[in-house]
Amino acid sequence: MDVNAAVAAVAAIAGVLTGVIAVLAFRWSEREQKRPTRTSLHTDPVLPPGVDTVLSVLRSSAVVLDESDAVVKASSAAYALGLVRGGKLAVEPMILMARDTRRDGEIRQVELDLPRRGTGRGEALAVSARVAPLGSRLVLLLVEDLTEARRIEAVRRDFVANVSHELKTPVGALSLLSEAVMGASEDPEAVERFAGRMQIEATRLTNLVQELIDLSRVQNDDPLEDAEPVRVDELVAEAIDRCRHQAGTKQITMAAGGTADLRLWGNRGQLAAALGNLVENAVNYSPARTRVGIAARRVTAPGGDLIEIAVTDQGIGISEKDKERVFERFYRVDPARSRATGGTGLGLAIVKHVAASHSGEVTVWSSEGQGSTFTLRLPEAGAARDRASGDRTPGLDEDDETGQTDGTTTVSSPYEPFSAPEVHP
Repeated sequence: MDVNAAVAAVAAIAGVLTGVIAVLAFRWSEREQKRPTRTSLHTDPVLPPGVDTVLSVLRSSAVVLDESDAVVKASSAAYALGLVRGGKLAVEPMILMARDTRRDGEIRQVELDLPRRGTGRGEALAVSARVAPLGSRLVLLLVEDLTEARRIEAVRRDFVANVSHELKTPVGALSLLSEAVMGASEDPEAVERFAGRMQIEATRLTNLVQELIDLSRVQNDDPLEDAEPVRVDELVAEAIDRCRHQAGTKQITMAAGGTADLRLWGNRGQLAAALGNLVENAVNYSPARTRVGIAARRVTAPGGDLIEIAVTDQGIGISEKDKERVFERFYRVDPARSRATGGTGLGLAIVKHVAASHSGEVTVWSSEGQGSTFTLRLPEAGAARDRASGDRTPGLDEDDETGQTDGTTTVSSPYEPFSAPEVHP
């Protein structure tokens, strides 16, 4: 009995020791698994406290790279610009900058032109990239998109250069012609010829100054302060009358039509100037014995009915690259033709600003050799007035305010307004 008891006691003690050893071994193994290693430090870098929050509010595109140039953190703007693809920085010059900064700790900055993602026309994306060390192992890359700033600066620079050139041309011509008149004082025919040229140059200078004033006014003034219901029929008739002489000289027929009795809400003077500029451009850029059409219609839109006024010509047309710039100040598709017609290159810029200030837009469809269609799309009087003040438009009858939709369709392609009665100059 004593021997059996001793054996049992020894077995119990051995079992207890085995259990204690097993528990200790398990806990030691668990601690070892949680302890950071060189491998884990290398593969799972951690951003310094607060950096993630700062990056989320930056306007610049932000990318954080680790020791192996892998992307640790990237903002949505960085993906939108195409800087990060498949978890890697996709711009080789920026990768080289990051490696140099990681090696010597110096901050670097450079401006680059990158291919624009998603376009096949090779357009450049201008960016400014700045690289700085972030802690001992990470590198921070900040990228600012300068494309729009560069475009605005180019427009401003071209504006100053073009204004200088456009003013110098007629002023210089007037100076030379005045000298010619003085030198030909004894030749009545020469004096009459030079005086006629002086009148042409003086008219060109007057038009340029007036359009500069008009452009400045539509950019700075609020047209809806003096807004009123404006009949589209009256705007079309005024535009045709403005261009009647030029059209008659070239035997161009002007046709007006579309939905009758439409009204816009806005500044009558600005709306008349915008439509007049479109019709004048159509006449100036059309060959002789062709037709220019002006048509208006009502179209439905989510925010309320719109009025579309389309001006279509059978002229030289506009190329794809020129269509993106025709609304810039002083930009002219055919400078030689503009000099011959006395154009200043400001007409379409004025149209664009008038449309924008009236909560509308102007678009262009064109094909080289087939002509162009410029379309003014503006809110109808009732809808525009209701949005502006919540009141009913004064002077409109019930049919106008309920928005009849005779002939209303929503299409994006150009349409031919030549089925309307023709108006001969």
